[in-house]
Amino acid sequence: MASKPRNTREKTVTAGSAIRKLVMAHAQGDAQQFRAVLDEYIEEERRKRHHQLADDLERISSNGSSSPKVETLTLFRPSGADLPRDKEKGTLLLELFDPTVSLSEMVVNDPVRYSLERIVDEQRRRDVLMSFGLSPLRKVLFCGPPGCGKTMAAEALAKELYLPLVLVRFDAVISSYLGETAANLRRVFDFAASRPMVLLFDEFDAIGKKRDDAEEHGELKRVVNAFLQMLDSQRGDALTIAATNHERMLDPALWRRFDEVIVFPAPSVAQIEELLKRHLRQIGTSDIDWEASANLLHGSSHADVKRVAQDASKICLLSGAKCVDSGILEQAVRLQKERLSLQMALSWEATN
Repeated sequence: MASKPRNTREKTVTAGSAIRKLVMAHAQGDAQQFRAVLDEYIEEERRKRHHQLADDLERISSNGSSSPKVETLTLFRPSGADLPRDKEKGTLLLELFDPTVSLSEMVVNDPVRYSLERIVDEQRRRDVLMSFGLSPLRKVLFCGPPGCGKTMAAEALAKELYLPLVLVRFDAVISSYLGETAANLRRVFDFAASRPMVLLFDEFDAIGKKRDDAEEHGELKRVVNAFLQMLDSQRGDALTIAATNHERMLDPALWRRFDEVIVFPAPSVAQIEELLKRHLRQIGTSDIDWEASANLLHGSSHADVKRVAQDASKICLLSGAKCVDSGILEQAVRLQKERLSLQMALSWEATN
């Protein structure tokens, strides 16, 4: 029985020592020492039969080549110096983010949560799948109304997998020069093949519209064809996510290219109640009929509910109230409904 505390102590010292050495090597810019310390720690974890941790560390630190780089660790955010650029304008085609949201923080229904957890599990245990000739989910399509958690889910997946979130900048990718949009997409996919990451094509319908759309010109149709070919031949370990609010506009051929399609619906009344409680937890609440308040927001998106909670917090702070009560929350709900009514009126005027 006495050996167990000694083993626990030994593990703690080994982990702490390794972390200190890793940070020192990174601070000094010594990639060779960083790699040596990391390899030593991975070997130690394997000796202790912590194979899952060792596999994760190897995958996180690998950039898909024979010479792993320090910057592939999300903890040490990669520099934007190597990001691809538009050839004509020189603008960056991608934007790097350090993910901060975890899956446990997301309020989603059971089917969506199961699908997201499945992606994480398959990515983490890719070696097990590949040993039987199977591949993990690598290309996923997110659909659903705006503000219902698609971008947040991509960020949460990146955080769970210890990978950087890389957003495709369509304002830079789409070019007025003939053939340059497809060339920019090729630069994006080549970069994604260079190292593990979560690659997000947000507002994907910008380049994925139906090729039989009479209003679209020939260049965009060629872009869709090029994208299909690149998605089919995608290399590397990147998890590619395409998100759209207008799934009906997508070319039918695109649907077959994705390993999984996840639909993000608007939150239910129970989920709205949970979202309100979470967003108001820091400011404090008192005397609130949560179910009634949630019913008033039925049909709202996650983003709408968050805005209501932020409005209520601001009203509370600026009025000198001790916490958010039912009156303050009702006032915030009215503000949101007025905001939505104005948006609908402006939208109707623009289309008539």
